[in-house]
Amino acid sequence: MSITLVVKLKVEDQAKFEASFANRASARVAVGLEAKAYRDMDDSNYVVVIGTAPSKEVFFGFMTSPEQQEALKTATVQGPPDVTFLEG
Repeated sequence: MSITLVVKLKVEDQAKFEASFANRASARVAVGLEAKAYRDMDDSNYVVVIGTAPSKEVFFGFMTSPEQQEALKTATVQGPPDVTFLEG
């Protein structure tokens, strides 16, 4: 059973985030992650990603991979993401 996740990120450059997020689509699919990014309407420096993952372990494995860590830098993500896991 998959889990739902909500990830809030602060970004410095929205366009760089969108490009990096799009470039990592196949990497997300390869590990079973589905995600869609939304821009915060009240503060364009924030992005909320809502998606599903096979498990928390798969999500953390993906997020801590060297490739994803580099992608987060390229995406101008500022600080650690705020992650909420949901089940139901």
